Amino acid sequence: ETFENELLYNFNYPICFNLSDHKAYGFSAPKDQQVVTAVEYQEAILACKTPKKTVSSRLEWKKLGRSVSFVYYQQTLQGDFKNRAEMIDFNIRIKNVTRSDAGKYRCEVSAPSEQGQNLEEDTVTLEVLVAPAVPSCEVPSSALSGTVVELRCQDKEGNPAPEYTWFKDGIRLLENPRLGSQSTNSSYTMNTKTGTLQFNTVSKLDTGEYSCEARNSVGYRRCPGKRMQVDDLNISGIIAAVVVVALVISVCGLGVCYAQRKGYFSTGTSHGKSRSKVGEVPHTFKQPDLKKTQSLF
Repeated sequence: ETFENELLYNFNYPICFNLSDHKAYGFSAPKDQQVVTAVEYQEAILACKTPKKTVSSRLEWKKLGRSVSFVYYQQTLQGDFKNRAEMIDFNIRIKNVTRSDAGKYRCEVSAPSEQGQNLEEDTVTLEVLVAPAVPSCEVPSSALSGTVVELRCQDKEGNPAPEYTWFKDGIRLLENPRLGSQSTNSSYTMNTKTGTLQFNTVSKLDTGEYSCEARNSVGYRRCPGKRMQVDDLNISGIIAAVVVVALVISVCGLGVCYAQRKGYFSTGTSHGKSRSKVGEVPHTFKQPDLKKTQSLF
């Protein structure tokens, strides 16, 4: 009776149950807003706050959503709860909570009374906390000095949503870079909510190995480091390339002028001469005899 009183009425504090030398933990709010919070792969108890159980009481547990499914029906746990949960009076003890268990549950207790069948209901919301997975990190392998560069980090599994921290060569980057050392580039912006690290004007000092860590109240994970190489713009190389292009254009222009002088691009009567010079019309070619040709018609 002492256990049941604590279970049904003391919900403003963390509760711990010692059941057959096993411990289950949960946090619950008052009846009008009963919420149980559990860490994934740990244990939780869904408590049904109803009058004291009697022999004639009938109990059902359902999970609510787009479609209602039975959790406890006809004195038996249903579905996958059958293998990883147990009943303690009107309450369900889940031994291995998963993220798919999150949602709203309703217990329904019916019992005969002098006025007829008496039905009471209680709703419990189960929130499952999930540690972040290894975040996906986008780090460019190379960049030009003076340009804008953005590094991205994201995790889609953590609950609550994690915050992000970037590391360079294993050293944590400060959210406010101006508080760091003078040797560190102070032009970056870090967003711990979205996981972006943006360099407004990247420099050679920013060359290094970058990794990102996603962290919430349950745990943290970090992605493998990726190297970003920052190089200065090769001005001398660009000048040399421009000079080479200018020389090629000049040579092509001289070639066109020479061809025009030789008459390769001339039109009219000189066209035949130019064609003979390049050997396109043989010297032995003879015009057809117009008289013979006309006689055929």
